[in-house]
Amino acid sequence: MTDLTALDALLQESSDPANPDAAELLYIVRSVRTIAVVGISRDPAKAARRVPSYLATKGYDILPVNPFATRILGRPARRSLAEVTEPVDMVVIFRPSEEAGTHLAEAAARPESPVVWLQQDIRADEEAAEARARGIRVVQDLCAYRAHRAATADR
Repeated sequence: MTDLTALDALLQESSDPANPDAAELLYIVRSVRTIAVVGISRDPAKAARRVPSYLATKGYDILPVNPFATRILGRPARRSLAEVTEPVDMVVIFRPSEEAGTHLAEAAARPESPVVWLQQDIRADEEAAEARARGIRVVQDLCAYRAHRAATADR
């Protein structure tokens, strides 16, 4: 299975037909380097910790955002996305859909216009539409771990 075929199959599982296509997802996965993770968990058993941990092992620079932690993955945890002063290529959001819109809007307002990725089962349709209308790449209801695995299937 090629990278694009695997990503296309994964996209079929997402509930958001407005997600970037497989070629754009492949570009995102291969070009992003610095990722702020809003809602990263202190609990290693949760997906909100396993996915960022996996991405860190693949060479991504993970910046944890969790107001209840001081350090995660050996890095200082930021209380909010506003405390992330470094430029980021992507913001991954692990918060319930009811809270995700606020974080999506905050990420989309960053001056570097990062990709905003809402993990599997997380959507914020109104804020996603507004961000997309401004040219921000938004992915909803898709697991970044599974996308990375699919994008690197041939490697």
